Amino acid sequence: MAFPEDELIEYPIDGVLDLHTFRPEEVKELVPEYIQACLEKNIFRIRIIHGKGKGILKTIVWSILEKHPAVSGFRHEDNAGGWGATVVELKRNRN
Repeated sequence: MAFPEDELIEYPIDGVLDLHTFRPEEVKELVPEYIQACLEKNIFRIRIIHGKGKGILKTIVWSILEKHPAVSGFRHEDNAGGWGATVVELKRNRN
């Protein structure tokens, strides 16, 4: 018997990843997969919305980004709600 949480959900690859609907344990796999999907679509700037809250999702996301070989840099978004989102720059030429 399949449970709703086991069903595959098609997520749009448009450079914006909103993590509000995901559990923290899903993020560790989701973020690298999303980065790869963006690279395949030649999207080199990603906006990851993790929310402000207690900072748990942001901490997980930043830990992933620090280690990911395709990431050239990342920062808080530059607007009033910037602490709730991270802008990620991906490397265009990876060897």
